[in-house]
Amino acid sequence: MNSYHFIAIGGAIMHNLALALAKKGHQVSGSDDEIYEPSRSRLEKAGILPEKFGWYPEKIHEGLDGIILGMHARIDNPELIKAKELGIPIYSFPEFVFNQSQDKKRVVIAGSHGKTSITSIILHVLRDQKVQFDYLVGAQIEGFDLMVGLSDAPIIIIEGDEYLTSPLDRRPKFYHYKHDIALVSGIAWDHFNVFPDFDEYKGLFANLMKMTPKSGTLIYCEEDPLVKQIAETESIDGKRVPYPTHPAVIKNGKTYLITDQGEIPIHLFGDHNLQNLNGAMKVCLELGLSKEQFYQSIQTFKGAAKRLELLTEKSDGVMYRDFAHAPSKLKATVEAVKRQFPDRNLVAVQELHTYSSLNRDFLPNYAHTMDEADEAIIYLNPHAAALKKLEVLDEETLKKGFERSDLKVFTQSQKLFEYLISKDYKDTNLLMMSSGNYDNLDLPALEKKFKES
Repeated sequence: MNSYHFIAIGGAIMHNLALALAKKGHQVSGSDDEIYEPSRSRLEKAGILPEKFGWYPEKIHEGLDGIILGMHARIDNPELIKAKELGIPIYSFPEFVFNQSQDKKRVVIAGSHGKTSITSIILHVLRDQKVQFDYLVGAQIEGFDLMVGLSDAPIIIIEGDEYLTSPLDRRPKFYHYKHDIALVSGIAWDHFNVFPDFDEYKGLFANLMKMTPKSGTLIYCEEDPLVKQIAETESIDGKRVPYPTHPAVIKNGKTYLITDQGEIPIHLFGDHNLQNLNGAMKVCLELGLSKEQFYQSIQTFKGAAKRLELLTEKSDGVMYRDFAHAPSKLKATVEAVKRQFPDRNLVAVQELHTYSSLNRDFLPNYAHTMDEADEAIIYLNPHAAALKKLEVLDEETLKKGFERSDLKVFTQSQKLFEYLISKDYKDTNLLMMSSGNYDNLDLPALEKKFKES
């Protein structure tokens, strides 16, 4: 077994990799300047929580087989400097994952949206069909203790994102995995503090597609015009497999896949989820499963956490939570819920939490994204904007940006809670969308009120 030290061990994906390596029997140590929950408790339970927070060069010694460097670490990190001086191999997270999976068939799921959902579907189906696999997914998903699984399995399913690799490597993470099979779900501009130039952002995905080897496969969503254009006009050596939205029908608020085997009930709904499902099926077919096996297993898939996650329901309404924050995700999620339950009132609440969503120049991208909601509500915390050194967007600016004159705007979490808790939710669905938590809004109390309405 080997000995590894993590610089910035507290991150969501970093601490999961540390736990996965410790579970395999490797010796693991780490450092960070702060570690929050749930990382802290999980590392402590495994016996690898740093005794003190901070950076300690004395932890770096020649007995280490490798350093795993987190994005949170700075270029002048004293432990990193010491590791360089000693000549210890330094890996970014994706480089290390590739290092551990060179002899496996590597499947990379990429795209501006849908990555976690598609990866989660594939993992569910493979496990249900008793296929051995390793994995890397960007969220905690039901039935899996860790976000990383490493073993002697012959394949690995990787949720590959386009963000920077490490302080030493400014390339996208997904370049490092050197895929055998790549899926690209869609390209939509977001995080323009990281990617200020949209053409450059599109180019990252074009390069990924062109990296598909002659023996490999590129699976792409033909419903996304940018993905379709790149996949069908660029020179790509591998096999190209397009996928559309899977045919389906809605009956009494329930979605059924239309298949050669008849109508198959599923828990998912909405065009984006039906695209994600079809893309996941194409991957499973490439891995040797049959359509019959996929359709058998998909019926028990409940969905990825915070992706149209059902919080509570009653006879005339459902309350959902969703991670949607980028314009394309927001629009797709609102439309999905309204079309699934066209006769119910839809109250949609969106927290502007990311740099892009709080930026005046980016705001026009949100035009018409909440049109399908009967009541559209925006929450933003002025403190969050100030931390990002952005001006606080006023109500009129937001109404103009969303092109919705009846938009309700809240800037205090308690005021938002008081408003939502006072409402009557008869014949109503409530959709809570955010990559944050509305500054600790009491969701359980709101769930209780919703169910009792």
